[in-house]
Formats: sequence, C-alpha cells, structure tokens
Amino acid sequence: MPHPTISSPTRVADAPSSHALLWGRALRVLAWLSFLAQTIIIGTGGAVRLTGSGLGCSEWPLCTPESLVPIYADQGIHGLIEFGNRVMTGVVGIIALAVLLLVLARVGGRLMVFSALRFAAGGIVAAALVFLVVTLVGLPATPFAMGALLVAVIAATVRAVRLTADRRDLVILAWVVLIGVVAQALVGGITVLTGLNPFIVGFHYVSSLLLVCVTAAFLVRLYAAPGPRERVVPRWFAVLSHVSGLALAVTIVFGVLTTGSGPHSGDADVLRRGFDATVLAHVHSWPGYALAVLVLALAVSAWALRLEPRKWLLVLVIAIAVQVGVGVWQAREGLPPLLVGIHMVLASLSAAAYTVVVLRLKKPVASAV
Repeated sequence: MPHPTISSPTRVADAPSSHALLWGRALRVLAWLSFLAQTIIIGTGGAVRLTGSGLGCSEWPLCTPESLVPIYADQGIHGLIEFGNRVMTGVVGIIALAVLLLVLARVGGRLMVFSALRFAAGGIVAAALVFLVVTLVGLPATPFAMGALLVAVIAATVRAVRLTADRRDLVILAWVVLIGVVAQALVGGITVLTGLNPFIVGFHYVSSLLLVCVTAAFLVRLYAAPGPRERVVPRWFAVLSHVSGLALAVTIVFGVLTTGSGPHSGDADVLRRGFDATVLAHVHSWPGYALAVLVLALAVSAWALRLEPRKWLLVLVIAIAVQVGVGVWQAREGLPPLLVGIHMVLASLSAAAYTVVVLRLKKPVASAV
C-alpha cells in the first residue's frame, strides 16, 4: 500500500499514474536526503569547531584573499576541514531547492515552478547589483548581496503560499528549509568575518538544529494524509509534552552557552572571556535531567494508555538517555572533541524525535473516522 503523499486537486478520484508515483517516490527520497544532509552538516560544522579549524579559511566567500579553495601548503588540514563544511552547505542547498521544486510542481504545476524560478532570477540580479554598489562604497559586499538574495527568497515564499490551496503545509516547510539554508550561509560568513564570535557561532548551531527539526516535520507531513487535524491524546498529555519541549529548548540553549565558554572555541587564537564553563556545565545538566524525567513519564503514560506517539516517545527516551550518558562521560574525560561532537549531533536528533512526537499528538480527521 503506497504511502499517502501530495494529492493532486485534478485527480482526486483517479488512481495515481505511474508518473505521479515516480515523482512521489523521488520527493520522498529527496526529503530523507534533506534530513540526513541537515544532520550531517551539524557534524561537519562541529568538526570545524572541535579541530580548531574555524578560521581555516580566513576569508568569506573566498577561502583566502586570492583563492576560492584552500591552499594546503599555507592552511594545512584546517583549511580543508573548513572548506569541506562550506561545500556541504552547497549540497544542503541543492537538495533543499530540489525538494521545493518537486513540491511546487506537484501542488501547483508549471505556474508555481516558473514563479519560483522568476523570483530566483530576480534575486540573483538584485544580489549582483547590491554587490556592485556596496563594492563601490568600499564595504564588504558579499554579506549585503546574500541579504538581498535572502529577501528575494522570502518574497517568493510569501507569493507561493498565497497561491497555494493544496498541501500548503508542505509548501511552507519546503520554503522554510530553503530560507534557512540561505540564512545559514549568511550567518556562516558573518561568523568568519567576526572572528568566531561565540554568540554568533552558537546561533549558527541552533539554526542548524532547527532546520533538522523542520526537515523532520516535512517528512512526517509528507507521509500523512492531508486535511484538518484533531488531537488524539488527553489534554494533560499534550500540555506535558509541550512542557518537555520547553525543557529541551532550555537544555540546548545552556549547552550552547557551555560549549561557547569552554575550550573548543574553533581556533587556537580565539579565547573565550565570558561565562564560567564549569558553572554552566552544571546549570546545563539540571534541565537535562528534568527533561529525561518528563519524557520517561510521557513514554510510560503513552504505552499504558496506548496513545499514538508511544513508539516515537520510546525513540526519544533512548536518544535522551544516550545523550545524558555521553554528556556525563565527556565532562569526566575533560571534553574530548569526539565526544563533544557526538553530543552536538545527538542533540539535533533528540530535537528531531521530539518534533515527530509533537506532530503525532494530532491526526488527520479523515483517518480517525
């Protein structure tokens, strides 16, 4: 039995054609690749920071003042690691664009695709003009050009959402991922230009984590039937689930602050002069333990009452248990880079699992009849 995906408003009563099934299969594959790529780039970004390669490429968008790619004789392995993360950003962007175009083609046909491409062309032209003008003024031109491109993408999103009547949820999520990728490229450049400011580095990580959650949400909605949704769990369970989400958010924020104040600054010459990392490590653990207790209570309740999200709550319990174990281990071992990197990736996977749990609190009305 094929998974329900995007329905076509002109063929609701007909059996899906082989062409439609092929497109649906391609969309599912690309959606999974988008989720995996967003997770992998957290790992590569962590590698940049944890190996001290944050300034392996001293410039942006070029790697050096004279070269787009690193020169091994001058920059060594740090340049290769930093440039590899930049290449991964391009891969993430291409996949996000492919997912978006497939969604637009399935929902609105050629009209929607051509509209998006016109906005893309306009954004590129606007970015080029801004780059030229800002260069003449004598300011760093690339951030302003990227900003102009980001504005064009946001404008295209607004227009596409207004034109969409069918599966607007998928259209919005696909656009959000593309906006996030463009914004992340801009933030990454600003991170280099500001000499690895810890707050910008932390924002960069949190933004990547949120994109993992958005791509996970896209997968859930892609496999779900369209239409109105209704809550399928008790109200107290839904409230406790959202309280758990708050605990998860606080845990991640304090984890970012702890890492930003610790020894892994991203470059040997970048020193952290801010919060006490030892104190923050303890503060970071408190909401983490509270989160573990809350999620365990939710999982036990869900299995006892046979509620819809029980299987994903089990996944979340396992992810958080492993996360707590790795956190304690890395603290006792003096924060070895490999364990810190695993901790960062696990945080994104825990957040993705939580996202799935929240979306499972409701089901399409039609499927519940």
